[in-house]
Amino acid sequence: MPVKLPHSWLAFLAASTLSQLGSSVLWFALGWAAASHGGQVAALVLTASGLPRLLLVLVGGSVADRVGARRLLLCTESVMVAVCLALAVALRSTGPTPWLLAAAGLASGVVSAFSLPALGSMPRRLVDDAALPHAMALRQGLSQAVLLAGAPLGGVLVATVGLPAIAVADAAGFAVVLLVLAVIRPARGVGPSTEPFWRSLSDGARGVARTRGLAAALGLTGAVAAVVLPVSSLLVPLLGQASGWGAGATGVVVATQAAGSIGAALVVARTGTARRTGPAVALGLAATAGGVALLASGSSPALVAGAAGVVGAGTGVAVAHLGPFVLGSAPRTHLARVQAWTALAQLAPVVVSNNLLGALAERVSPGVALGCCAAALGLCALAATRLLARRDPAGP
Repeated sequence: MPVKLPHSWLAFLAASTLSQLGSSVLWFALGWAAASHGGQVAALVLTASGLPRLLLVLVGGSVADRVGARRLLLCTESVMVAVCLALAVALRSTGPTPWLLAAAGLASGVVSAFSLPALGSMPRRLVDDAALPHAMALRQGLSQAVLLAGAPLGGVLVATVGLPAIAVADAAGFAVVLLVLAVIRPARGVGPSTEPFWRSLSDGARGVARTRGLAAALGLTGAVAAVVLPVSSLLVPLLGQASGWGAGATGVVVATQAAGSIGAALVVARTGTARRTGPAVALGLAATAGGVALLASGSSPALVAGAAGVVGAGTGVAVAHLGPFVLGSAPRTHLARVQAWTALAQLAPVVVSNNLLGALAERVSPGVALGCCAAALGLCALAATRLLARRDPAGP
C-alpha cells in the first residue's frame, strides 16, 4: 500500500522540481551560448560554476545546520531571483558575452554550494522516517525527468523566446520556492546550532566518522558516481561518434538510460525500499555493471539502447536505496553537513574519473573505458553487501 506523504513535502517537492526544470533549461541555454564563443569559453563557464560548488559545499552544509536549512534557503533562493533578473537585464543590454556568462556561472556556483546541502536535508525535515525512502525515490524520479526534459525544452525555448525570457522564467521558479518556504514549517529536526562556525565545520567530518557505516556508505557513493556519471555524459557520446551512430541515435541511448532510472525510482517511490539495504544496492549495481558491459560492445544502437535502459534501472534501484540509508543514518544535528559530504563524495571523484576515462577512451577505445567502468561497478556491488550489511535490520 503506498505511503501517504505530507502535503508540506509534496508542495516543496513540486516547487523545487519546477525550479530545477527552469535552472536546467537556463543552463542548457547558457551552455549553448558559451559554445558559440568556442571551447575555451564553454570550459570557462563550466569551471566558473563547478569549482565554487566543489570548494564551498562543506561550508554550505555547516551554515545550513548552524542557521537552519529553511532560513538559509530563503536567503539563497532570494539571491537567485535577483541573479536571474540581473542576468536577464544584462543579456538584453549586452548579449551573451563571455564574461557575462562566466559571471552568471560563478554566481550560480557559489549560491548552489550553500543551497544544495540544505535542499538535500529537507526530506528528513519534512517527512517521517518510515516514509523517507518513498519521498526520496519520488524526488529522484522527478529529478531524472527534469534532466531528461531540460535539454530539448531549452533548445526549443532558445529558438523561440530567447535567453532573457528564459532567465526571467527561472527567476519565477525560484520565487515559487520562496513562496512555499514562507508557508511550510519543518516539524522535525533540531534547532539551529550555537557552536562556533569553524568547530561546526570540522564537526561535520567527525559526525560522519562517528556514525557507524556512514563513512563507508559515502565512500561507496563516491566510487559509484566516479564510474556511473561519466557513462552517459562522456563515454556514450564518444562511443556514438566512434561507431558512427549520429547525434539522434546517441541521444536516444542517453534518454533510455534516464528513462530506466526514472522507472526504477518511481517503482521504489510506490512500493518502498527492500528490507535489507546492502543486498538491494548490490543487486542494482550488479545490474548496472552488466548493462555497462553490454554498452561496451557497441554493436548496434538498438542493443546499446536496451543496455542503457538496464544501466538506468540498476542505478535507479541502487540510488533509491543508498540515498535514504545515508540521510536516514545522519544525526539530526548534522543533516545538511552529511548532505554536503554526500555532494562532495559525488563531485570530487568525477573530476578525476572524467579525465582518466576520457584519456583512456582516446588512447585505446570508448569500449575499453566502459569495460573498466563495468569492472569497477562489479567491485562496488561486492563492497555494498559488506559495507552496508552492518546497519541492516535483522532478517526474518
